[in-house]
Amino acid sequence: MRVLRHLFDDNKEWARKIKETDPDFFLKLSNQQTPEYLWIGCSDSRVPANQLVDKLPGEIFVHRNIANVVVHTDLNCLSVIQFAVEVLKVKHIIVCGHYGCGGIKASMDNLEHGLIDNWLCHIKDVYHYHQTRINSLVSDDGKFNLLCELNVVEQVSNVCHTTIVQNAWKSGQELAVHGWIYAIETGLLKDLDVCITNKNEISRIHQIK
Repeated sequence: MRVLRHLFDDNKEWARKIKETDPDFFLKLSNQQTPEYLWIGCSDSRVPANQLVDKLPGEIFVHRNIANVVVHTDLNCLSVIQFAVEVLKVKHIIVCGHYGCGGIKASMDNLEHGLIDNWLCHIKDVYHYHQTRINSLVSDDGKFNLLCELNVVEQVSNVCHTTIVQNAWKSGQELAVHGWIYAIETGLLKDLDVCITNKNEISRIHQIK
């Protein structure tokens, strides 16, 4: 099947429903992009950013990868953050992980998974940093869930360690970085009580003068 006709039909129906509510929606959307939020999430098809917080197109700028990882050598992710912060002037960066993440699960075993093993090393580092705490839990599910949460917290820190975010703070730009996690089985988000708003809230070794 060279043309996925059913998806084009679904697209027409989706556009029709939106225009019924707001006839000028797409015209207005085409003229500007002013989201207040950058969402850094997992590529998992069950975790769509806009739908989780009931936002329309244009309200959230999105970057997704396996296990919502922020790596300082990932030019793709860094470019998204720079554009969101410096051009779009977002006020909030949300790192959102999810329970049951396949990338997190794969990082917890010692099996070979192919090319992705190089990516999973970043999550294995998080496991290594918190190994005592994670291994103190009895159940495998408890360990799995905790690593999903700790990975989010680590990636929030990585976002804040970038020169992009710190330069924004230095210039007086209003910018907060949040850590959330999503439970697919309930459809609910959980705030991990991680919110960083200035460089004084990160480790001194990572602060840029």
